[in-house]
Amino acid sequence: MAVTRRKKRAEPAGTRWRFYTAVFLLFGVFSVLIARAAYIQVISPDAFSLQGDMRSLRSASVAVERGTIVDRNGRELAVSVPVETVWADPKRIAEKDALADERRWQALAETFRMNRNELVSKVDDESKRFVYLQRKVTPSEADYVKQLKIPGVYLKTESRRYYPTGEISAHLIGLTDIDGAGQEGLELLYDEHLTGTPGKRVYRKDAQGRVVEEISQTDAQQPKQLTLSIDQRVQATAYTELKKAVRYNQATSGSAVVLNVETGEVLAMVNSPSFNPNNRAELQSFRMRNRAVTDSYEPGSTMKPLVILSALENGRHKAGDSIDTSPGWLRIGGRRVSDPRNYGELSLTEVLKHSSNVGVTKIALDLGIEPLLQTYADAGFGNDTGITLLGESIGILGDRRRWSEFEIATLSYGYGLSATTLQLANAYNIIANGGLKRPLTIFRQESPLPAEQVFNPDNTRAVMHMMEEVVRDGTAKAAQVPGYRVAGKTGTTRKTKTGGGYGDEYVALFAGIAPVSDPKIVVVVTINEPGTDDYYGGTAAAPVFSKIVSQTMRLLNVAPDNIEDTRVRAAGFGGDE
Repeated sequence: MAVTRRKKRAEPAGTRWRFYTAVFLLFGVFSVLIARAAYIQVISPDAFSLQGDMRSLRSASVAVERGTIVDRNGRELAVSVPVETVWADPKRIAEKDALADERRWQALAETFRMNRNELVSKVDDESKRFVYLQRKVTPSEADYVKQLKIPGVYLKTESRRYYPTGEISAHLIGLTDIDGAGQEGLELLYDEHLTGTPGKRVYRKDAQGRVVEEISQTDAQQPKQLTLSIDQRVQATAYTELKKAVRYNQATSGSAVVLNVETGEVLAMVNSPSFNPNNRAELQSFRMRNRAVTDSYEPGSTMKPLVILSALENGRHKAGDSIDTSPGWLRIGGRRVSDPRNYGELSLTEVLKHSSNVGVTKIALDLGIEPLLQTYADAGFGNDTGITLLGESIGILGDRRRWSEFEIATLSYGYGLSATTLQLANAYNIIANGGLKRPLTIFRQESPLPAEQVFNPDNTRAVMHMMEEVVRDGTAKAAQVPGYRVAGKTGTTRKTKTGGGYGDEYVALFAGIAPVSDPKIVVVVTINEPGTDDYYGGTAAAPVFSKIVSQTMRLLNVAPDNIEDTRVRAAGFGGDE
């Protein structure tokens, strides 16, 4: 039987080649995918994870309000209040063709007191998603922006620093910039203390914008409050009286300081002219200087009590001693020291009472330069007061080997050195406090700061009683305060000219203590460059002292210690008459 063999079917040309090519391609693609996966998962996972996080992770700052500044009784001197800020999304504005509504943009520009073209130029860059249109607007402006309903224009809440006392405490408190950072005064000096640290929240959102995961949260560090030693009632009183005096005397400026004798706390520190920290549009640099600590003057006759104190401390004189001032003048090294008239024989009290230049010159020359300079230094001159305020001047107190007799003479009646209003207050505070010297402070103290005994209490008491006679029947009668025993000393100095020598401008000063029986406060008043003929300390500065002390005694509830004063008796105090 014959076997029939089947013929083998021929394969189409190229089939095998295409098969291997396809396999090769598939293998290549697979290899690339594996390699990519390995790269993503093993070699560089962080970069791609970061990209994913950037699309889904969000962070938000947890804001903290700036700390408040309050006076010793808790009255607010600086607070942060919520305000609205107007901002825009230029891309959104372009998408909605919002600029086509010229009427609304014109209205918005007028609200901000801007030119419309200027306003439009802020939003003409479509690549931006955020621009400020107007920071911290008024409530009425914010409400009007809402009513305009311009697409892409929004409001957000910020905080604004507000100063309830305005110009009264402006030099001390200072102010912040528009972003809330300290710019002047205590706001700048204690900026970090008042600012705190914002918190931070990190979370994840899905494609629909929903929060799906809380990643982390950092708590905010709350700012601290500043509690000052200032009594706002006394501060307002001092500022009101000083401002009136500067205007009445046609002076260029003035300063006043009120100290708590027992603690060294500053109860008031004021200057005129001042400024309104709530109105940034009218800020002027010359008005913003805290002259009580930055400006120094030759203190004049207010130094004479310290000359007598130095003589008592060094045993050169006793409280009952007298000085012959005849014939009313003294020639030293070809130069002349004189009094208004020949007072003849004067007790130490009368030397102060008549403010005798001849009398204190003789005391100083007998004393010598070294003891005198030491007394001035012990009283705080030529050094800071410990208050640590920005711009505080230490004044000038000479430190050289050789002094002429005439230089010693001028030093005794307050020329040849300089001091600030605060330094002078510090010196008188030492006298009032029985020779105890402690750093001054602007912060409320629960207990007095440590003090150093620099003068004998008996000597400071003797000098204070001498100064009481100056007010009772001397050059400072205008400083009298009804119902209270007051001690103090006037000073009138000529100001130096830029090119050297003295000009025709004066500084009127008064430094005093009240009440004498139990000193509570020291007040120093400086009137710079009075423009009237009454440019003396006794006529320009002493009346301001009287008004400040009178009201402060009432505010602090200090009982009168001079009930024999007929003015008090007539008012119904201290007797049956």
